[in-house]
Amino acid sequence: MSQVVRIANCSGYYGDRLDAARQLVEGGPIDVLTGDYLAELTMSILFDQKKARGEKMGYVGTFLKQLEDVAAICLERGVKIVVNAGGLNPRSLADEVETLLRRLGLTAKVAWIDGDDILPDLASLQDAGEDFLNLDTGERLDVAGRPPLTANVYLGAWGIKEALDQGADIVLCPRVTDAALVIGPAAWKFGWKRDDYDALAGALAAGHVIECGAQCCGGNYSFFQEVPSFRNVGYPIAEIEADGSFTITKHPGTGGLVSVGTVTAQLLYEISSPAYVNPDVIAHFDTLSIVQEGPDRVRVSGCRGSSPPPTHKVCFNTPGPWKQSFEVCLTGLDIGKKAEIYLDQLLDNFGGRERFDDVDVQLIRSDKSDAASNEEAHAVLRVTLTSRDPSRLGRLLSAKAVEIGLATIPGNVGRGGGGFSGGQTIVHWPALIDSRRVVERVHVSGIDVIEVMPTQRLDLPDVGVQVPPQVPMRAPAGPVASVPFGRLFGTRSGDKGGHANCGVWAKTDEGYAFLRDFLTVDAFRRLCPDMAAYDIDRYEMPNLRALNFLVRGVLAGGASSNNRLDRQAKSLGEYLGTRMIEVPVSLVPSSATV
Repeated sequence: MSQVVRIANCSGYYGDRLDAARQLVEGGPIDVLTGDYLAELTMSILFDQKKARGEKMGYVGTFLKQLEDVAAICLERGVKIVVNAGGLNPRSLADEVETLLRRLGLTAKVAWIDGDDILPDLASLQDAGEDFLNLDTGERLDVAGRPPLTANVYLGAWGIKEALDQGADIVLCPRVTDAALVIGPAAWKFGWKRDDYDALAGALAAGHVIECGAQCCGGNYSFFQEVPSFRNVGYPIAEIEADGSFTITKHPGTGGLVSVGTVTAQLLYEISSPAYVNPDVIAHFDTLSIVQEGPDRVRVSGCRGSSPPPTHKVCFNTPGPWKQSFEVCLTGLDIGKKAEIYLDQLLDNFGGRERFDDVDVQLIRSDKSDAASNEEAHAVLRVTLTSRDPSRLGRLLSAKAVEIGLATIPGNVGRGGGGFSGGQTIVHWPALIDSRRVVERVHVSGIDVIEVMPTQRLDLPDVGVQVPPQVPMRAPAGPVASVPFGRLFGTRSGDKGGHANCGVWAKTDEGYAFLRDFLTVDAFRRLCPDMAAYDIDRYEMPNLRALNFLVRGVLAGGASSNNRLDRQAKSLGEYLGTRMIEVPVSLVPSSATV
């Protein structure tokens, strides 16, 4: 075997570029093609699909189009395909894949994995002592009054490795962890054992970097001016070595950028503490080193790993209340007073605020004074109504909103047709399950079902990691200048269930020394006052010149049910970047203007 396995990821979410798989397979040598389609929000989408279109649905159908494009060339070149497109129904996807291969005249060994769906066993698991406490709120599932719609354990990588060991060409996964798609093939390639924790931690870090597709190749990058071209942005390849070190790159001739900055941004994406937990290993991101090896080549090494936790995470989707949202543009002078009058009139026409379980009001002041165009004079009033009784919402409510259009404040302009949109929400419920109750089942053509036990059931000795202390550098002093935060520091933010994370990093040691001392939790609250009401955790990663902030509870019941305009906190970092701060003049490059 060679000393590198090249794992390329063609998808970061359900809806990513369809031709990315072909780009990666045809653009240069790779050994494994992965696709990550599942987010917490996606599981609720697949549930709705299955409910509307039948029990044989619930998988990511767009994967079949991608497979049709690349199956022949992958089989010819020996490129393995490992995806989590199975979603809620990997068996049905396997049937569709077999049908597709027969139509194409191709022969391949197809494997699919299950064991993640615990909904049929939920009652017995609860009787056995599994409380399934909500990780965000601490509430017990059995007293919440919301019988789960789906219940899927985040499986690890060892079922994938077993499928590849059995000769599978295509491995179809259900709700596995995103990084398992990379850890499994790397463990297969190098024959890693369950307690090769440092190597596994490196592969976990690699999987975390490439799991979001082009996002580590310049996509959504704070310093976007550094990206040479956003046309045909390349998709990532992780060249993983036998010890878990890896290099992130992309095919030549594609757009985008692979740099220390783009990789750092992705390492900070949707994490909490630097100890990044996975059911196969805990990777300590504050131990790794990252260097630019050459154009579009970044090497990451030294990531330490420790024993996995005694639990697996579970993604429940539970039925929530019914919601409808209405938006209206308010224009001109006295926006605040206009909003007050309009809201009072609207709710009165609906029969009163008390008819609803909750009325969420957001006045979005996107208007400008002395506006240079009509559109720049608009603010947006957004009203979301919540009710456990769906009869109190619906078309009649929409009509009640429309009928006041000529009898209210001047300059009102309806958005979204002037009416309401919405329906019953699905609320994410993150919880844990004792890993001793988890079994991965691997189904391979012509082979009996193989049960794969998680590492936690093997009674291996616990292995911990001591992160060596680093001597902090003194922050620079001297005269100060006022600049936008984002001119000096990069940001990357996202959702973690009901929480939001915001990672920030500096480009230099001096910049990090200032950032470390300046950006306390109180300073973060001051710069982002709409986050001030929430509990916030702060973590330091000096090796990345980075800090991470976890804002607890800001996303309420998760992306599928909260009322925020940005339901997944993707823009939180860029918002922080607009805030003015005072920094030592020595840190301000000449290009860092307002």
